Amino acid sequence: LVDTGATMVSLGASDARRIGIDPSKGLPAMVNTANGQAAVSRVRLDTVRVGEIVLHRIDALIHQQNMPFVLLGMTFLNHLEMQREGQTMTLRKRY
Repeated sequence: LVDTGATMVSLGASDARRIGIDPSKGLPAMVNTANGQAAVSRVRLDTVRVGEIVLHRIDALIHQQNMPFVLLGMTFLNHLEMQREGQTMTLRKRY
């Protein structure tokens, strides 16, 4: 199983290919998800951009299945300030 101590995002295979990442080049691993164990490939992304927020050297797990969206792990979100008002969540990079 993957050590989740690193800053992490998860994405599906089609999203990875769309941005030019070959999942077969990553380190194979197994992770526990809400739907049980899943096979993934661990890679390092040079940059991840969420709106105007940019973080560097982010580990990513590429799932063999397609996913409806990219998941930002809590290790990623811990680099940000989160503010929620009603149904809106605002993220700001911590300085």
